[in-house]
Amino acid sequence: MTTTDGTADLSDRIASELPYLRRYARALTGSQTSGDNYAVATLETILEDRSVFDAEPRTRVALYKCFHAIWGSAGAPVPEDEGGSMGRAQAIMKTLGPNTREALLLSTVEEFSIEEIATIMEVDRDEVRHLIATARSDMEASTSGRIMVIEDEPIIAADLSAIVEELGHSVTGVARTRQEAVELGASERPDLILADIQLADNSSGIDAVNDILVAMPDMPVIFITAFPERLLTGNRPEPAFLISKPYKEDQVQSAVSQAMFFASTETLRA
Repeated sequence: MTTTDGTADLSDRIASELPYLRRYARALTGSQTSGDNYAVATLETILEDRSVFDAEPRTRVALYKCFHAIWGSAGAPVPEDEGGSMGRAQAIMKTLGPNTREALLLSTVEEFSIEEIATIMEVDRDEVRHLIATARSDMEASTSGRIMVIEDEPIIAADLSAIVEELGHSVTGVARTRQEAVELGASERPDLILADIQLADNSSGIDAVNDILVAMPDMPVIFITAFPERLLTGNRPEPAFLISKPYKEDQVQSAVSQAMFFASTETLRA
């Protein structure tokens, strides 16, 4: 039911977009916890002032614009004294131009148009194009490594392998089942895992990854699924990096660069 001021209707529209905002926030921070904290802060801000939705009729654009106002004022996404892989990511982040990763993710993973990104980030369209080009160059130059592909469809596996190799990475191998994935991970330790959810023998890519993460808990992982909203409920540990099927080449490129950039992930429990 819609109230006279449209509050209920707006809440429903925001709720339908929230899983994707959380995906975006996680990709920016490299962490489920950090990303979700930013998403919560965005919702709290909207509860206090929803004027951005009055000025911008596109709910998704307005929601991300509100998020960006908070993100832009919050500073570094991880503490300055953070150690380990997140600390290394922070050091690399300082070398990147402001707003470059954000523009790249908005364009590729979130699939906003140049005009929509310009509205979200409050810059002109030429600046958006420049930011995206700069992000690609900076991130590809700062990260490279060995990637394992868990995918049961040979054509898709070959396509994913070609995409990551074009970025300068090497592929340690392709696994079609949970058992193959565990064995390959143990014999050819990768720097990143790119995993489908449903595998050839009806085993789970999630289970395969969790088996591997027992021995390599800091391994970055990107999951691929046709139903990303099912893995972004907030009710359990979930992936920081998630690609929707059918994917586009630049989505994979962007997600791989982001995941390698942070070199950390959180276990996804089935």
